[in-house]
Amino acid sequence: MSPKLFKMLSQKDLDKQQIKKDIVSGIIVAIIALPLSIALAISSGVSPEKGLITAIFAGFVISLLGGSKVQIGGPTGAFVVIVYGIVQQHGIDGLIIATIMAGIILIIMGVLRLGDLIKYVPKTITVGFTSGIAVTLLITQFKDFFGLQIQNVPAEALEKLECYIENINTFDIMAFIVGLACIILMIYWPKVNKNIPGSLIALIVATAVVKIFSINIDTIGSVYSNISSSIPAPSIPKVDIKSIIPLIQPAITIAILAAIESLLSCVVSDNMIDDTHDSNAELIAQGAGNIASALFGGIPATGAIARTAANVRSGGRSPISGIVHAVTLLLIMVILMPLAKLIPMTVLSAILIIVSYNMGEWKEMKEMLHLPKKDVIVLYTTFILTIVFDLVLAIGVGMAMHIVFNIISKSNKADDIDQNENLEKAI
Repeated sequence: MSPKLFKMLSQKDLDKQQIKKDIVSGIIVAIIALPLSIALAISSGVSPEKGLITAIFAGFVISLLGGSKVQIGGPTGAFVVIVYGIVQQHGIDGLIIATIMAGIILIIMGVLRLGDLIKYVPKTITVGFTSGIAVTLLITQFKDFFGLQIQNVPAEALEKLECYIENINTFDIMAFIVGLACIILMIYWPKVNKNIPGSLIALIVATAVVKIFSINIDTIGSVYSNISSSIPAPSIPKVDIKSIIPLIQPAITIAILAAIESLLSCVVSDNMIDDTHDSNAELIAQGAGNIASALFGGIPATGAIARTAANVRSGGRSPISGIVHAVTLLLIMVILMPLAKLIPMTVLSAILIIVSYNMGEWKEMKEMLHLPKKDVIVLYTTFILTIVFDLVLAIGVGMAMHIVFNIISKSNKADDIDQNENLEKAI
């Protein structure tokens, strides 16, 4: 369970040329992660700098101790709804405690070598809950994308939709136009330049246009008056048994999602670079990364599939790229964070609408309609339960249904064999 970086250093797998490529790749991934980290933090119900803190500290630790050569850790869209719900119910302190607890659970999973068990989660369930999370992330963006003036948005997806409809009279046409323009720009930008992320271009252009023409829409500065560019000292909220018990279920949810998402990301990157990750070392790193993030006031983190893939495409082949990504974000936060106040809220929603679309496995869901009925039922049950209720219930029910259907299927096969044997004897 030795970290990949330590193995590569001991085996002298790194040369100067590759290190240079890793440094360049790390800087590119940091540029991609910058708008995403800010947008994900705000959508999760916390201040924007907490997204960067997460990408910096969790990203650094996950790359340093991880079981993958190219994994990029940080905040992801999968956590938005979960984090928002925890903050609404238990506050920031509750989120920090739950994230630390989740980190401990992940470390225990790694030490007990449970990483290999993740591969037994059926694809119907991973596709179902991933697409369900994508839908809930999309729904979460409607408030700022349409410029709705709502003080307290519910945590549940269906309640959110009801709240939006009730407040449709506060619809801001300018916020919608700016957001829609950003989506169009992000869709077509790769045809112009594939190296610079469209999300960064949309953020810069929209911010400049809103500032120059004094367009009166919500910005980060108008919603969050105090944005810090300094790194906070590590701290832990006061903890007692009464405060821990209600956070056990959220902590388990964070741990399960972090484990599944990070190891799925590892599998994807393994195929891209023809390598094999260490699942258990990765779980330990994810646990340590989440603890580090929480100690500095960040939010939960996991392996980010899109950023990891971007790292590989940019030439990254060692954990050095992930470490450089974290250090680059640290420098950006310290130097440029005051400018973040000018960013329109609708731009961040537009970025996450694109993220939610890319996150959903819509093609796979359509193709899986041709699978046996039992698999289709598991897929769409997991998908719907993720949207309507929560991830733990969705995965639990999905796994239970999968097991029951398999038992019934094997039982039917056994009965068929017995009938054939009896028929042969009779003949």
